[in-house]
Amino acid sequence: MPHNAGLSRLTTDDKLKEAFSPFGQLLEAKVVTDRASARSKGFGFVKYATIEEAEKAREEMNAKFLDGWVIFVDPAKPREPRPSP
Repeated sequence: MPHNAGLSRLTTDDKLKEAFSPFGQLLEAKVVTDRASARSKGFGFVKYATIEEAEKAREEMNAKFLDGWVIFVDPAKPREPRPSP
């Protein structure tokens, strides 16, 4: 699942999906938003059916413009478990 950083605050889920759909079967495109304000945090995730499609998207979209901003596409890292209080 590629992770997209440097997204414009104007980029929506639909715009992210439109930009990344040419590279394969896109299962999900999600801009991460702040829970309190519902504003974009400037990054998002896209999920493809195969690793090969995700890699092609990373190669094609990394350091490209989306909504006027240069975006950076990296593989998503697994979440680290939070320590129990």
